[in-house]
Amino acid sequence: MPTAPYGVRLLVGAAVTAIEETRKLPQTILTYPMTVASQLAHIVMKMQQDIADLVIKGDETLESIFPPKDEQPEWATFDEDLGDAPSVPVLDGERRTEGRFALFTGGEPETSDPEPVARPVSAGAPEIVEDLEYESLTLAQLRARLTSLRVPDLEVLLAYEDATKARAPFQTLLSNRITRATAK
Repeated sequence: MPTAPYGVRLLVGAAVTAIEETRKLPQTILTYPMTVASQLAHIVMKMQQDIADLVIKGDETLESIFPPKDEQPEWATFDEDLGDAPSVPVLDGERRTEGRFALFTGGEPETSDPEPVARPVSAGAPEIVEDLEYESLTLAQLRARLTSLRVPDLEVLLAYEDATKARAPFQTLLSNRITRATAK
């Protein structure tokens, strides 16, 4: 049999394909919503990847123009700087947290006594330190009491903190409060 012209073969092929797809339609129509959702998720993820690639290229370019400084603040400590020192300070045989975790802990070791155990304040501590029981205050407790203190008391507390524990969050809190109080 001689071959049919190209256009006729194309039309017959398209008609047969349309009939086959129409027969499959009841089965495939159920998968269309999931297919559309999947394709949409693929497009969104591809867009996010492309944006992330652009950001990485931008970071690399900016880093080559403005190289980062390798400065370490004096208050920053890392595990390799500490050596064999314990990771958490030990007080009276109990572990205690300081720094940012002092927001959530009382700073005193847990005891079974219902009465809080008062720690002795070091000799020569200013009166405001003793009155506030400053040594046992957490950062949140200190923040709550700052509004009732005068600027000279704040300066004394800051000097005491600098001379004793030199905890950066406490120093920053006191310094900021002094700045705000003197600006008024």
